[in-house]
Amino acid sequence: MSPAPIAAAHARVLELARRVLDIEAEAVRQLSIRLDDSFVQAVDLILASHGRVIVSGVGKSGHIGRKFAATLASTGTPAYFVHAAEAAHGDLGMITANDVLVAISYSGTGEELLKIVPLVKRQGARLIALTGNPDSPLAQEADVHLDGAIKEEACPLNLAPTASTTAALALSDALAVALLDARGFGPDDFARSHPGGALGRRLLTRVEDIMRSGEAIPRVGEDARLSDALMEITRAGLGMTAIVTDDDRIVGIYTDGDLRRSLASGCNFNTARIADVMSRNPKTIHASALAVEAAEMMERLRISELLVTAPDGRLVGALNHHDLMRAKVI
Repeated sequence: MSPAPIAAAHARVLELARRVLDIEAEAVRQLSIRLDDSFVQAVDLILASHGRVIVSGVGKSGHIGRKFAATLASTGTPAYFVHAAEAAHGDLGMITANDVLVAISYSGTGEELLKIVPLVKRQGARLIALTGNPDSPLAQEADVHLDGAIKEEACPLNLAPTASTTAALALSDALAVALLDARGFGPDDFARSHPGGALGRRLLTRVEDIMRSGEAIPRVGEDARLSDALMEITRAGLGMTAIVTDDDRIVGIYTDGDLRRSLASGCNFNTARIADVMSRNPKTIHASALAVEAAEMMERLRISELLVTAPDGRLVGALNHHDLMRAKVI
């Protein structure tokens, strides 16, 4: 194929991709414009519930529903997904009178959902419908209807669910975040529901979990010679040593950077006292602080080591960048 047809084909690919993104972005923008009190009613209905949120749908709407249920469950609203077809064959028993059913169907006419709605409502559960047609049977049966209508699908045939599923996903995310905020769900709550992986490590790991403690802390007294401090730095392998009083109060720190400055000044390492060359008032962090706070402090101050203190200010630990990396905090 000659260069001209190839270039034309590439241009068409980009043109089509931009059209899809523009259509879907416009669909979400229109959702924001149309948002009204029904959204607030949906939030209030779920907050007032003493049960769980059960999300149901079929096909692409079902995929959106699974993601919605997962987002709710991880942000403070107990939820799970029930496939509408499976519900009609026994899984309906998972739904109780205290629950709220969120049914997702763009047409609002899905046979599987409409079959279970009367049974769910008969049990006393409340119904929130997310559809693209407020006049549909599902919307009419709902206690609250959320309008997810779009102007057109991004599919060139206007058939494959594209913009409609993006709209449903965005609207369900908005609902989940509104509930998160209303419940006062914070970082600690998020960490408890995400204990695994990098996110859990960043949110749960504290300085005391990864710091060097006991004999592993490099330290010398105020009266130590510089040569003694260098031996202590070498022993501990942290690139620094703390300088402390007899009761472990921190008075200074001596780091690899201080060593370079001592060399440049022609300091006599055999006779110099550490108190004369140390850096006073070093930066410290509490043992109970999150490890990610230590990482942020090191980055902001452009330092590689931190001394760790107890609530009374005494030295209880030390750590450097390598400790944070080993704990996979950074």
